[in-house]
Amino acid sequence: MLLYGVPAFFFLIFLISYLQDRRKIINGFLFNLFLFTALISFIMIAYSSQNAILVGISLIIMIVGVMILLFGAFILMVASFWNARIVMKKEGRSPANLLTLFLGIGILAMLMFSFFNVSVLLPANVTFMIAYVYLVILYFFFIFVNFLVASLIYQFYSPKKNKDFVIVLGSGLINGEIVPPLLAARINKAINFYHKQEQVTTPPKLLFSGGQGPDEKLSEATAMQKYALLQGIPFEDTLIEDQSRNSFENMSFSKKIMDDRMQGKPYKSIFSTNNYHLFRAGLYAKKAGLKSQGIGAKTALYFWPNAMLREFIAVVMMHKKWHIILLGLVGLMFLAMLLISNEVIV
Repeated sequence: MLLYGVPAFFFLIFLISYLQDRRKIINGFLFNLFLFTALISFIMIAYSSQNAILVGISLIIMIVGVMILLFGAFILMVASFWNARIVMKKEGRSPANLLTLFLGIGILAMLMFSFFNVSVLLPANVTFMIAYVYLVILYFFFIFVNFLVASLIYQFYSPKKNKDFVIVLGSGLINGEIVPPLLAARINKAINFYHKQEQVTTPPKLLFSGGQGPDEKLSEATAMQKYALLQGIPFEDTLIEDQSRNSFENMSFSKKIMDDRMQGKPYKSIFSTNNYHLFRAGLYAKKAGLKSQGIGAKTALYFWPNAMLREFIAVVMMHKKWHIILLGLVGLMFLAMLLISNEVIV
């Protein structure tokens, strides 16, 4: 009974947390905890039942797990270099497009350092510092895995067709005036929802949010509105917010427009962006005081790994104070251990 009860308990905790607020990284941790306990329970049940099919499946699970432990870093390194090559070829070599390349280089350096066992040749002080660096890497890897799962789970959202507004988040324009494919996908996702709701009730207002950059000929909001009008959306069903410069301002300034328009009456809204950006946009919506959840437009598969790394870095920076405090405390513990070990040696 315990083998069934433990995974069920963690799934219940996850479900409560998820239904309370989809926009939490801890949802990823709780779901991972459920998956881990469920896999352990399945393997134990399989071997206790001696069912040939269940035992075979559990063997495959264990082999895959061992392969990931032994060769996961190498596979991830190769995949990172391969993805970096594709992204640079298709999207250019801007710093934002080189994250998987940097990841691959970092993993290669760690593998070489571990393979040649360089730490045995270094002083104890340096070894302590290296151990701390490894701990920091492990810490951020742990957070990234939870962030990734939380982001994937967040994708499973189907909004009711009762919304008053759909906020469409802006991004850069081609030649300062042309809507690029990524941004067009966001607008098309909002338009698709607009037509679906139109079939059952009054369609929502499409609120295009995005200011004008120094190299742009018009605001992103205006360019998006023009694109939507060409797709047949009536002008009176569009609104623009053309002052924002980032995702948080997209949410904050859009909220003000919706609040002013509704004059204190309650309203329902969602936002549209690319699927890789959904989770972070949801965090900004929460920070801005919006209950809005997001709908995500599909992104090319090759673009996704690099984009998710960029999203993770941005989310970490949103809470950088807490990460600095925690890692600082751990660093002080390592320093204390180093001082104690030196005193013992002396």
